[in-house]
Amino acid sequence: MVVELQADRSLGAIGRVVKWSLAVVVVVALLGAGGIWLWLRSSLPQLDDAVSATGLRAPATIARDGQGSVTIRAVNRNDLAYATGYAHAQDRYFQMDLLRRVAAGELSELIGVAALPTDTRNRIHRFRARAEAQLSVLPEDQLELMQRYADGANAGLQALGTSPPEYGILHLKPRPWSPADTLLVIDAMYFDLQAGELRRVMARGALRELVSADMLAFLTPRESHWDAPLDGRRPPSAPLMIPSSPPDWLGTPAPAVVSLAPLEEDSSFIGSNAWAVDARHTKDGHALIANDMHLDLSLPNTWYRLTLEFPDTLGGVRRISGVSLPGAPVVVAGSNGDVAWGFTNSFGHFIDLVQLEIDPNNQFRYRGADGQWEMATEHVETIAVKGGREERMVVRDTPWGPMMRSGKNTFAVRWVAHLPGSADLGLQRMEMTRNLREALTVAKNAGVPTQNIVVADKNGHIGWSLAGPLPVSMLDPDGFPVTPAQARAGGTLQRAPARAYPEIVNPVSGRLWTANSRQLGDPDRQAMIGDGGADMGARSTQIRDGLYAKDRVDEQDMLAIQLDYRAPWIAFWRELAVKSLSAEALAGHPQRAEFKRLVDAWDGTAGVDAVGYRLVKDFYQGLYQAWFGGLNTRLSAIAPGVSMRSASSRMEPVMHALAVQRAWIPPGTKDWEAFMLSRIDAVVATYTQGGERLQDATWGERNRLALEHPFARLMPSIVVPWLSAPADPLPGDVHMPRVQSPNKGASERFVVSPGRETQGIMEMPGGASGHLMSPFFLAGHENWVKGTASPFLPGEQVHVLELTP
Repeated sequence: MVVELQADRSLGAIGRVVKWSLAVVVVVALLGAGGIWLWLRSSLPQLDDAVSATGLRAPATIARDGQGSVTIRAVNRNDLAYATGYAHAQDRYFQMDLLRRVAAGELSELIGVAALPTDTRNRIHRFRARAEAQLSVLPEDQLELMQRYADGANAGLQALGTSPPEYGILHLKPRPWSPADTLLVIDAMYFDLQAGELRRVMARGALRELVSADMLAFLTPRESHWDAPLDGRRPPSAPLMIPSSPPDWLGTPAPAVVSLAPLEEDSSFIGSNAWAVDARHTKDGHALIANDMHLDLSLPNTWYRLTLEFPDTLGGVRRISGVSLPGAPVVVAGSNGDVAWGFTNSFGHFIDLVQLEIDPNNQFRYRGADGQWEMATEHVETIAVKGGREERMVVRDTPWGPMMRSGKNTFAVRWVAHLPGSADLGLQRMEMTRNLREALTVAKNAGVPTQNIVVADKNGHIGWSLAGPLPVSMLDPDGFPVTPAQARAGGTLQRAPARAYPEIVNPVSGRLWTANSRQLGDPDRQAMIGDGGADMGARSTQIRDGLYAKDRVDEQDMLAIQLDYRAPWIAFWRELAVKSLSAEALAGHPQRAEFKRLVDAWDGTAGVDAVGYRLVKDFYQGLYQAWFGGLNTRLSAIAPGVSMRSASSRMEPVMHALAVQRAWIPPGTKDWEAFMLSRIDAVVATYTQGGERLQDATWGERNRLALEHPFARLMPSIVVPWLSAPADPLPGDVHMPRVQSPNKGASERFVVSPGRETQGIMEMPGGASGHLMSPFFLAGHENWVKGTASPFLPGEQVHVLELTP
């Protein structure tokens, strides 16, 4: 009894110690949490009252509405640039920093050794050196605009109580902004929008090594039955010619289940939609434009909503509203009251690779066009590494561009992005354009990654052309690597004059559309743009048909096309699967019967509840794996990371031809019907191998939004929700207007008529601020998820910060 009492007393004492210890831990945790809270709060921007600003000629204001959308007012353009830099830096400085560092190959200085592969890959282009050189030849007005923007960005950064929280986590101080950094932000978009062609050309070179000429022609068609060219020329109706002998790579057994890994889906996820309707075909008699640019999705969003107001030369107030890219003092896409414009990636041919023979005894020597050994120019680049030693990197340059190694091959990279003037602020002149013709002229001369531009003006006119550098010619029109002799014969890389750019103005149909596919049916005119991985065209066709479905449209009709997630592209594959499930095939196979029931009941959309879409798409993917899995293995052995989808963005038409002609039955498979059933069985096995039910395999469950801050994966799980948007199931997919995957899709949607912006629509993922404690971090995001029309212009101003000289 005594022992028990003593034990009880001991336990009581331990319990009291534990309680006190826990209390101390809780208090410390609360104090720590409170300290973290205060620290985070101190890095939020001041939203109201007035602050002094060095260098302004007159006061400027930064107004925010209830969702944080910014309107900047100033009496001159340079003060406007200063205030834009101030607002960008206060809301998005870390994003700006990442963009410039990605382009310059300087991420390792910020993040550490994990970023070295990205830096070494990007540093070969020496974009910082190119940007510094470009500053010396820029027009004086552009240079001054960039300097004032940089001054404003640095002032906005310094005005924060503490640096943005990302720098506290990294234990670093942010580096100031410079004018060259604005050019680097534009260069970062070249990586996003054009650098994928590097992989395409390498993949096509590897494919050419492996297959015969007739097989190469079959696998890399120049056109598609889905094409919807702007000039109305119909695509060819002749079927693709399948080589008579099946390929030897078909001997590789097709997997018993379907890979659910994210697909490298052609170009549809990184591209965009834009279209215009002239005044004759709108309900109110005013031209309309719609634009949704598809990019990788992250928090904060790529774009920053921005409205600029300043005195007009005609005596009124000039208002430009749309989306800007943090790091540059320009509205990239939107409306100025007289003209509205939007972009889609052109997917033209802008990168050639010259395949080099390197001297085995001297890595600086390569065999030139005349067969003689030549010396590369050497540039020593030093990469700073956070927490580690500096890395010394040697960039070797040739007359065609820097050397790049891939697998066993070495190439020289000849890229339009290396041209002087490929990055500048020429797009800023869109602000003062008054009509369609002026806008197209500005676009053709701008220094931006070469884009389709669609324009509508206040007079009801519409037009299409290219914005950014368009080369006079490329070395290989079909995008295969070339020899040094071919490169010399092709001449130097030059930008074409604006007058040579293809364009379509006021088409008879009254409608224009672009969605990253082949723009023109006329082969001679299309040749100037080339093909750097253009989309197969199903999206363009669906948009075109949507525009023709009504004689007159309004903003809501345009939004409905942007949100269209019907899936006509997959109807053929649905029919193929269903036809394969005959009564004989279903007998004794209840899971096949369930597959057929679900596909029969499917409504033909990529809706969140669509089981049929998911099953049919995986049936399609299973066929791709059976037909090309063995080839992909061989391709990746030559050029790591490439596949048939890298080499050809028109795999669906190739597969369509194989299915129509019942070709390429894998060895060991009894017949075509058995082959189809094996692919259906693989889909069934994929979704039932763990005891799950086919009926639970909804598209929305697979297509859940994964929108998060870049640091989310580095943080404890308890913090991740604070850095992420809700994981909502979303409708849409590739090859339809509502392009959507978990982390790719519409980085904005807008519909607007120039001069009638109050009736326009704007939606964006994420919010205005990149700060997780800002009330604007996810403001407006739900409208983007649901496709709810929200106003194009900012709402009533809630906060006003005055910058005083």
